[in-house]
Amino acid sequence: MSVRNDIVDLIPALRSYAWALTRRHEDVDDLVQDTLVKAIGKIDSFSPGTNLRAWMMTIMRNTFLNDIAKSKKLSTGAEDCISTGVSTPATQDWQVRGRELMNAVARLPRHYREMLIVVVMLGESYHTAAEMFGVRMGTVKSRVNRARAMVIADLEARAPNDPLNETADESTALAPVN
Repeated sequence: MSVRNDIVDLIPALRSYAWALTRRHEDVDDLVQDTLVKAIGKIDSFSPGTNLRAWMMTIMRNTFLNDIAKSKKLSTGAEDCISTGVSTPATQDWQVRGRELMNAVARLPRHYREMLIVVVMLGESYHTAAEMFGVRMGTVKSRVNRARAMVIADLEARAPNDPLNETADESTALAPVN
């Protein structure tokens, strides 16, 4: 299978990452398209045998950051950042909790937010995230753990009397997928 076919297979993952970065439906397809155009145009710079997914995600992240720099504005998310494609509709309480969680993630400093999204929400390994961001794996682990702690602290500070905060096992909160 050629690299171009492998790139096509990555489109669903690219769409998920684009959504995590932009949090705007109207920007997802544009970011994916820009990423694909850049990747195909620079396909000769990809080293076969290396992680194509990490290479593509890095192109997407850099494209996104360049677009922000050009527009001089940073999107911090919206109320509709919860996935609407659930098989069973969530109760109102869980919809509110989901919004609160996504808002807490959106309030994180960018370098923590990006690591949390890539490792916890998109399920990438620490190793892949380290390659994507050009940092050591220990840095990724540290930032993900700090991001988790910051999200938990944010949620607890905003709802100190919430009975679920008292019973939640923090060791499993925002547990990594890998």
